[in-house]
Amino acid sequence: MRLLPIAREGIPFVLISLAPVVVIGAAGAWMPWLWWFEIFFGLLFLFVLNFFRDPEREIPVDETSIVSPADGRVIKAGIERDDRFLGADVLKICIFMNVFNVHVNRSPATGAVTKVVYNPGKFFNASFDKASLENEQNAVFLRTPQGRVIVFNQIAGLIARRIVCHVRQGSELAKGARFGMIRFGSRVDVYLPKDSALAVKVGDKVSAGSSILARWAHKNPSGADSVKSGAPAPPSRPARDGKKTRRGARH
Repeated sequence: MRLLPIAREGIPFVLISLAPVVVIGAAGAWMPWLWWFEIFFGLLFLFVLNFFRDPEREIPVDETSIVSPADGRVIKAGIERDDRFLGADVLKICIFMNVFNVHVNRSPATGAVTKVVYNPGKFFNASFDKASLENEQNAVFLRTPQGRVIVFNQIAGLIARRIVCHVRQGSELAKGARFGMIRFGSRVDVYLPKDSALAVKVGDKVSAGSSILARWAHKNPSGADSVKSGAPAPPSRPARDGKKTRRGARH
């Protein structure tokens, strides 16, 4: 267990924001009027510390579960045509992260990265639909051991100007493993096979690595899908002990 759950990408920012707090605090003994600056930089330091926090998560071990890649709020969830990535009808789930959410991104499923596609773009508010098409973004293609292909797309927002992705083609990811982050407000879109069973609705708050977004469709002995396309999955009871969950390991 880490003493300070801070994302490694945030350590330089945390140290930089801490420096003026220490310097002004020391100088305040001789110049009491500096306490206004101490308050300002102290609040800034707390904001940066909060933004780059990286708490451990309980990862569902249920093989049918697909977990959220990001903390935030579900702003879109349903079946639609995707001609950009998979060239098929997909179950698309969009998660908006505000500046107060944890911004470390985690893999929705276990598998091998087959492709990573970065596209520079604009910086519209990440909650807008056009952000999915026009903003700076980084799409990760993942093939599961069962041969399913999914895509999770990191999208920069109005304030966010830096997408971080630690994986490349050939990388292996476990479900819930950290693979990157987006700094200062953003969005992640997930593209799943259309026969996946949706487990969230618009407005739901989700946590990266632990909240279940959907479940894989299974085949009956007759060969028919056991869940309907895009239909809600049965509710799952959150795991409470190590027998049903595991801690997310840093990739």
